[in-house]
Amino acid sequence: MEDKRSRVTRKKRKKVKVILTIALLLIGIYVTYIAYQAVKAARDSYTELDRGTTSNLRNEAVKFGKEPVSILLLGIENYATGGSGGRADSIIVATFNPNLESVKLLSIPRDTRVYIPSKDKEDKINHSYNDGTESTIDTVENFLSIPIDYYATVDFDGFKGIIDEIGGINVEVPFDFWEYSDSENREKIYFTKGMSHLNGEEALAYVRMRKRDPKGDFGRGDRQKQVIQASIDSLLSPSNILKFDNIFSHVGDNIQTNLKISDCLSFITNFSSFSSENITNLSLKGSGTRIKNIYYFIPEETSISQVKQELKDHLNYEGE
Repeated sequence: MEDKRSRVTRKKRKKVKVILTIALLLIGIYVTYIAYQAVKAARDSYTELDRGTTSNLRNEAVKFGKEPVSILLLGIENYATGGSGGRADSIIVATFNPNLESVKLLSIPRDTRVYIPSKDKEDKINHSYNDGTESTIDTVENFLSIPIDYYATVDFDGFKGIIDEIGGINVEVPFDFWEYSDSENREKIYFTKGMSHLNGEEALAYVRMRKRDPKGDFGRGDRQKQVIQASIDSLLSPSNILKFDNIFSHVGDNIQTNLKISDCLSFITNFSSFSSENITNLSLKGSGTRIKNIYYFIPEETSISQVKQELKDHLNYEGE
């Protein structure tokens, strides 16, 4: 005859099984919900290019997460145009090499004087966006002689929303400075040298300031790449796992890209241990000058050649 202790033990085991079953069910429901939100966000943000899925500098398309690829990241300033048109306030080229498990980031100063194919003339590179995303892609491809496989654009509101949703970011402020906020009252936001935690409004001011930076647009580019790295670390932190639905919502509403959900899943699979430590920052050397009383940044030919070769090597690209 079964004793009392055995009956109690059996009941406890049964209770644990029920609890585990419920927990697994809830996890399954949440994962399914997150997957749905991810797919929805990907569909909302997906915008194909007129050229299709393959760069004009490639013979065939490359698969994101499986082969070395490039992405053009554009931060769009369009508040002055009522949400239409605008200029590329931030222009960053990112190359991903899954075999090396590494990323290279190049911030192109927005005043860089380059040839813009859509305008058939030389002008500031950020003016290329006046003719649309593909104009900027063509301009960057012509400037760096590498294919741009994918792109992603985000406006100021989207940028602030995503930073706020991931709980802000931690950055090492290089020196004391201030910058106007993006709000209507244009309040000054002050930054103090050292480690600082920034919300969305502060992060936007942090990456936009250049007039009070001794390095000008170069310092601004460094801070932009710094924020990208900090955002990756914050996004991948355990505290943001339960926020993925809201994060995906912001992505779908404020980002345009030709990356598909399958591309993103492939990236997660192949870059499972990815962090900001996998990122190498590149920069262009040059000097500022005035042409017809307009300021331009003129990159050095030697610097352009070095950056081109480094990006080509990272992409395993052998084009001209």
